[in-house]
Amino acid sequence: MTVNKMRFAPSPTGNLHIGNARTLILNYIFAKSIGGGLVLRIDDTDQERSEERFYNSIIKDIDWLNIDLLDIKKQSEKTEKYKQVRDQLIIQGKLYPCFESDEELNKIRKLNLSRGRPPIYDRASLKLSSKQIEEYKSKGVKPYWRYKLDHENIAWKDLIRGDQSIDCSTFSDPVLIRTDGTFLYTLPSVVDDIDMSISHVLRGEDHVSNTATQIQLFKALNAKIPNFGHHSLMVQKDGSRMSKRSGSMSLGEIRDKGIEAITLINYCARIGTSDAIEAYQNIDDLIYNYDLTKISRSPARFSFDDLTLLNKKILQNKSFSSVREQLTKLVLDKNIDENFWNSIRANINSVSESKKWWDIIYGDIDCKTDKDNADFLSLAYNILPHEPWDENTWSSWTKNISEKTGRKGKELYLPLRIALTGENSGPELASFLLLIGIDKVSKRLKINIK
Repeated sequence: MTVNKMRFAPSPTGNLHIGNARTLILNYIFAKSIGGGLVLRIDDTDQERSEERFYNSIIKDIDWLNIDLLDIKKQSEKTEKYKQVRDQLIIQGKLYPCFESDEELNKIRKLNLSRGRPPIYDRASLKLSSKQIEEYKSKGVKPYWRYKLDHENIAWKDLIRGDQSIDCSTFSDPVLIRTDGTFLYTLPSVVDDIDMSISHVLRGEDHVSNTATQIQLFKALNAKIPNFGHHSLMVQKDGSRMSKRSGSMSLGEIRDKGIEAITLINYCARIGTSDAIEAYQNIDDLIYNYDLTKISRSPARFSFDDLTLLNKKILQNKSFSSVREQLTKLVLDKNIDENFWNSIRANINSVSESKKWWDIIYGDIDCKTDKDNADFLSLAYNILPHEPWDENTWSSWTKNISEKTGRKGKELYLPLRIALTGENSGPELASFLLLIGIDKVSKRLKINIK
């Protein structure tokens, strides 16, 4: 039985974005580093906004990242349990009904501010008599429910931020239940953490104030309090906040742009920490000695350019066996071999770019250079080495060309590269030449000397 257990709790109201991915990955790596596991909890109490397609998208993203889960739970399946806890808290006097409209609450806030007081709820509904409550109900006014906070100091040792302390008298009693009887985030979250025996809760720093309320709820329900940790938020490169609504890059978009799963894991695990982002090929290397305290209090700034560069580094060291299936699907040829991958992997940002180089090798492409190089390429054609070719063919051929023409460096190599590949840059031609083969090399040189 797993003693250490963590949870990732997205709402199926949109696709996971890069900020969500960071929370997911930090939870997974830390859970593994302490010998535990991760539960996926779907926070779908908001039935109006929750959609099955987003749930399926979340599952697809987690599968793509190759994150193994202990279990999957949906809050929508536990409504009766939440109602039982609701009734228990009402009996304890910890939940109380309120009848103010939004307009009335705004007036209370403004009045408090004008008097130099904190804009917090004044607990007016606690003073209502049974008769007054019945009068509201007889008029069809449905109550929303607040949790009566103990005005005490709540302290905990945060996994990331260290010693934390919040004075609960400085904010309003939180609303836990809406007028339609549906539950807001706080109560179901605590109930689920208790039922699933969650030992550690790792989430964004925007939940710090929620933690004080939830600790009081754990105490009221005589439950063990998890270890809490709050990481800095990830923001866009310009500093704006990540969100589903702001158009932040989704995991689906990142995947479609050719980013490898291990690239995203490396990036999210280290961005915003004092450790350098490294191109690990295996998640176990990240898990080993992982230290949450290295996460900075400053926001982590997301850069897709940096993510792409990291992806390139990772691809340079990926084995052929690890990408063979991807390559086969891409080029639709089961005969693809390791020599092709070894020749091109240093020159691609994503596996999908392999298709371009496959077509250059095996396809009919336009490799014409400018006419000024016709005589140069004619000479190159005439002294093209006979087969068999090997890894030394390119160097011996170009050395011979250089001796006869006096050309060196870019003046020597660029016209040959363009004539053979149609590109200004690319893989090392010493190995690439062998893949193109003598027939295509001859044909492409002839095109340029006519």
